[in-house]
Amino acid sequence: MVQQVTPETTIKVIYPESDGQPMADNTEQFAWIVKIKENLEILFASQADVFIAGDLFWYPVKGSPNIKQAPDTMVVFGRPKGKRGSYLQWDEDNIPPQVVFEILSPGNTLKEMTKKLQFYQRYGVEEYYIYDPAKNDLNGLLRSGDSFEVIEEMNGWVSPRLEIRFTLTPDTLEIISPTGQKFLSPVEIDQLREQEHQAKEAALKELDKERDRYQELLAKLQEKGIDTDNL
Repeated sequence: MVQQVTPETTIKVIYPESDGQPMADNTEQFAWIVKIKENLEILFASQADVFIAGDLFWYPVKGSPNIKQAPDTMVVFGRPKGKRGSYLQWDEDNIPPQVVFEILSPGNTLKEMTKKLQFYQRYGVEEYYIYDPAKNDLNGLLRSGDSFEVIEEMNGWVSPRLEIRFTLTPDTLEIISPTGQKFLSPVEIDQLREQEHQAKEAALKELDKERDRYQELLAKLQEKGIDTDNL
């Protein structure tokens, strides 16, 4: 009797890149996500091994597509920049995001945020920052061993990993880079660029005027017979 060997069937695990949900619930939440993510991109633009993403699914466990989160912004030190449909940790030298930001909206529930906190705590996040624009309330948690400890005073806190400083004014949150540059919105960045361009144009025009005045002075001196070459 010949025994037939049935080949093992390999089941391909699918890791969805979208859940069909919007990135943000309102314009203010979206604006803050963009501001933090894009300013961090600018801050670490020269470092090839810092990967930054917004609203990207992070899968920490191979073979478990239901274990996932999509932080509003995440920063991974030790991984190259580049395009990704999701962050599959086992394909990334098993390096988890070290820093995570969440921007709250009225739609966020206590249950949802508790699950996120437990997820980030379990899977290796070092710094977790939660900002509520509606209440102008900033909270931070810092890894200590296998758990998080609450950062008691966030006003003036400097991120150990990012080296950015958080300042709470009466109206809003300001984030300051290590060089002293405040995180700006894309519109504010464009306005600053335009101001710098106009200032440069004005300086060049003033330089041209000074050059013309100098040439006029030389011409008058030459008319009076003064040897300007030996001045």
